[in-house]
Amino acid sequence: MEDSKNIPKVKILGFWLGVLSFFSVLFFVNLDASKPQMTNMLAVALLMSIWWIFEVVPLAVTALLPIVLFPLMGIMSGSKVSNVYVNHIIFLFLGGFMVALAMQRWNLHKRIALKILLITGTKPASILFGFMFATAFLSMWISNTATTMMMLPILLSVGDKLTENINNKHIDKFIVGLLLSIAYSASIGGIATLVGTPPNPMFTKIFQIMFPEGPVIDFASWFIFALPVTILLFGVTWILIYFMYAVKLKNIKIDKSTFSYQYNKLGKPSFEEKIVLADFILMAAAWLTRSPITVGNFTLPGWSHLFSHPEYFNDGTVAMLFALPLYIIPTKEKNSRFIMNWEYSRQLPWNIIILFGGGFALASGFKDTGLSTWFGNLLSGLQGVHPVILILSVALLMTFLTELTSNTATTQIILPIIASLSVSIHINPLLLMLPATLSASMAFMLPVATPPNAIVFGSQRLTVMQMAKTGFILNLIGAAVITLMTYYYGTSIFNIDISTFPAWAVTGN
Repeated sequence: MEDSKNIPKVKILGFWLGVLSFFSVLFFVNLDASKPQMTNMLAVALLMSIWWIFEVVPLAVTALLPIVLFPLMGIMSGSKVSNVYVNHIIFLFLGGFMVALAMQRWNLHKRIALKILLITGTKPASILFGFMFATAFLSMWISNTATTMMMLPILLSVGDKLTENINNKHIDKFIVGLLLSIAYSASIGGIATLVGTPPNPMFTKIFQIMFPEGPVIDFASWFIFALPVTILLFGVTWILIYFMYAVKLKNIKIDKSTFSYQYNKLGKPSFEEKIVLADFILMAAAWLTRSPITVGNFTLPGWSHLFSHPEYFNDGTVAMLFALPLYIIPTKEKNSRFIMNWEYSRQLPWNIIILFGGGFALASGFKDTGLSTWFGNLLSGLQGVHPVILILSVALLMTFLTELTSNTATTQIILPIIASLSVSIHINPLLLMLPATLSASMAFMLPVATPPNAIVFGSQRLTVMQMAKTGFILNLIGAAVITLMTYYYGTSIFNIDISTFPAWAVTGN
């Protein structure tokens, strides 16, 4: 148990600030005399927001507050709020993470990473590209934290070899660039898929809560939209880091033996690795082809339409379809019975899953009490501002806000407000909610901003100033890329008509 004497003062400040804000709203604020639950919801939202920002208690603990406070304060019944915590998005995340854990258990992720590094080449630009590509690709499917933890020892081993074999004063600077590249690539790769990083699936559910008649954002539609954004950001980051940290080493060629030695240590691909790889590929393919894909006048029918009730399938169904067999397929290892077991599954991020539920409860409370509409009306003065300006403002707000706060918690707090703002100023909610979600993962400046940043900073091979200088430039570039891609590309993918306010947004809010 944590000694109360050792609790950081900032957490004590956050605790009392949250409690004071909670009771101040209850006793001194009256948003609507006919709807006292609206004021009560504001009090709960402030309490949760402040406790999340200051991390007064574990984020998941704060996320459980609605289960107690919503019934007590007449916001929502206990049964209804409890049901919000479990839905198909939770099972999408769970199933995806089970397959990711299977990859980690049998070292498939390490084999994939080293193989990519062997293929990409041994010049500084190629090594930088290899580390970034391997990290970004793996982060599309497994957690950014796990990916960075796995890539870091490989990178440090390569760095030690470079320092030993090459007498060049710029090697240390190059290693700093490599460290930053895997941290940034983990975040950039994570935005490409719905399972890549927590804000993505959180957006789909909050959007569904706020606009139940709106279009379904499934794995395929998100991937088609977000992958090009990832590719653009990846390219820009590679160029930036190369010219900041590696350009003076361009004529140096590095021995490939470091990579080949580590790859050979893995031995031949095991039976278990092959099974997990096949399962992973089939799951990704099933996600992408479940619903019809339309490109221009051509439509590729989805496999779910082979069944009499295609609407019964969702991405969570697919995730579990491929995760569960791993627990019944036997292995050829003497010390293991099945590809996956529950003992290994205890690494599942239950705290993130509970955090998801808290965010969904918050969004439901915002909508049911009318607080979201109140916020939207408060910001109605923004009507008439050009959509590009609005999108860029939202992207910058989210980017710099998540430098100091949890990107998951920030997404939970901000998305319902943005949804209502969109309705108030008569702009398609997707036009603002999409860039807000992507930007939540674009914090590159500080070690505390994301787990990948913290992990590479923990190597003690780079300074805060180096990360902040590079990250600030990337923050601005990321916001610009997300703005332009949303406005010029996202509008076509999600059939967004800039000049028309959709009917589903009116009925949804």
